[in-house]
Amino acid sequence: MAKAWPLDGVVAQDAVPCARALIGWTLTVEGVGGVIVETEAYDRDDPASHSFRGPTTRNAAMFGPVGRAYVYRIYGVHWCLNVVCGQEGSGQAVLIRALEPTQGVSSMQARRRLEAERALCSGPGKLCEALAVTGHHDGLSLIEAPFALTPPSGPPADILTGPRIGITKGIETPWRFGLQGSRFLSRPMR
Repeated sequence: MAKAWPLDGVVAQDAVPCARALIGWTLTVEGVGGVIVETEAYDRDDPASHSFRGPTTRNAAMFGPVGRAYVYRIYGVHWCLNVVCGQEGSGQAVLIRALEPTQGVSSMQARRRLEAERALCSGPGKLCEALAVTGHHDGLSLIEAPFALTPPSGPPADILTGPRIGITKGIETPWRFGLQGSRFLSRPMR
């Protein structure tokens, strides 16, 4: 019998509850990372989602298996990291928008060429640069090296909800989630 991981119950959920549930988890890549403080949900019925038009070579990881990374390049410049969730084949994922840096901060500072911890992972492209996430990570399991994704040890986080940002379709959909009081969000929640 396969070992049950704490992540199993989270990624089995649809994108919206999964995006909320991932706030407070710790994400690392080769030991570098921190606490997830901001996420966005995307599903196949969402015109802003890469899965909206069905499976392609680019978005194949988004269709499963769940608990894997879906990594893509935006604007031809920045990598973005997503957690594949829902049921395999459903085309759902959660964009990791921001982390509070807690592990390997000096590595992140060197990769981002800046000192300010507040700015190291305060956006999906910054986060991927700080954690050295690239297209080579697309489709990899988030519970096996080089990734580690672990649940919070304390009580559930207080979560803010708002509209997604950086998209042109479905912008009114309140599927952006942030840790209340975090100074590491990509942008303030409105």
